[in-house]
Amino acid sequence: MNSATVAESPTKLSLENVLFEKKGAIAYVTLNRPKVLNALNTKTWEDLRSAFEAARNDNEVRGVILTGAGDKAFIAGADINELTRLTAIEGEASSSFGQSVLNLVENLGKPVIAAINGFALGGGCETAMACTIRIASETAKFAQPEVKLGVLPGGGGTQRLPRLVGKGRALQLILTGEMITAQEAYRIGLVNEVVPAPNLIPRAEAILNQIFSNAPLAVKYSLEAVNKGLESNQAEGLSLEASFFGLCSGTDDKKEGTSAFLEKRPAKFQGR
Repeated sequence: MNSATVAESPTKLSLENVLFEKKGAIAYVTLNRPKVLNALNTKTWEDLRSAFEAARNDNEVRGVILTGAGDKAFIAGADINELTRLTAIEGEASSSFGQSVLNLVENLGKPVIAAINGFALGGGCETAMACTIRIASETAKFAQPEVKLGVLPGGGGTQRLPRLVGKGRALQLILTGEMITAQEAYRIGLVNEVVPAPNLIPRAEAILNQIFSNAPLAVKYSLEAVNKGLESNQAEGLSLEASFFGLCSGTDDKKEGTSAFLEKRPAKFQGR
């Protein structure tokens, strides 16, 4: 499916391994290979890209919830049968493709919440880390076990994990391949919250609805300022922040937000 097709009918996707559903301003993207614990093969990566392109191109969608089908796994990692056949050249191409999909998720311009309902291993943990916010069920488990298979994390794990939890903790997880609980993931800052499984999607929806009550352009520029700022030094990040602050200052939403505050009434933002 090309991007033009997605743009024309963004809410009517028919994908093999990923479910895409829209309810109001929220798009629900669900990895749908429960028999193999939602493992990531090439087709699943392609479907994931199509789903997030659809969410990006649909102006009605203001946020995304990403989760896995079934009650055992968010994403249990790469499809090992596919991994065993990769040559050196194919391995680099596969890593680059997965990275490009997760870069799309991270830089969607809209908040993406990972609702982690079980195992988030290898590429599953990497997929969760590309999301804006991570909410885990109490039984979720996390690991970057690639060294046990003779490779290293190839979907951004060596880069995003240190940025989230610090170099020392990241290296311990990557070099040992050990699995940690949701509670430990919360303690080290890998996930934002841990909730009972029945509350997982409702909590993700509540966070998105709280975000939706704010000015859309301010939310978009805040996401971009943080993401791009982390890739630069502090001086460059501060300059970027000032530029976005200036852009927001010229919007109708800024006028509405400040007026509503002074008039002690709820703001009615229009996204312009």
